[in-house]
Amino acid sequence: MNQIKITQATIHDLEDVAQLFDQYRIFYEQKSDLEGAKQFLYERFEHQESVIFLAREQEEGAPAGFTQLYPIFSSVSMERVWLLNDLYVNEKFRGRGIAQGLLESAKSFAQKTNAKGIELATAKDNYSAQRIYEALGYEKDDFFHYFLSISS
Repeated sequence: MNQIKITQATIHDLEDVAQLFDQYRIFYEQKSDLEGAKQFLYERFEHQESVIFLAREQEEGAPAGFTQLYPIFSSVSMERVWLLNDLYVNEKFRGRGIAQGLLESAKSFAQKTNAKGIELATAKDNYSAQRIYEALGYEKDDFFHYFLSISS
């Protein structure tokens, strides 16, 4: 079985990350839109609005998974927090510890940037993800999260 290598993605990885990002959106019941995915990610790279870690097979270079972090800030503590908004592993690569590796890469990055921590949310019924997060030290908080829809 090929080894997996995780690196911070650059604009040169756009095609591979966009393929995974499109699969991720399909997983969340969105229509496939590879061109839209490329444009969205291109803008994140261009404006340095997110940090993406990409997992690849070492030998063949096939994209296996990714995670995307967005910077946010805590006004109370006056510190940076990273919002782990996206995490996806292609089905054929699951069960190989790639999600854990991506989460560890995100943690290492947060430590290097002197962040207060990493925040994430997952569906209430996504038990497999919850097990991974909790095994890596993530804790459920006591806050309710609200959302106000502006666009249709």
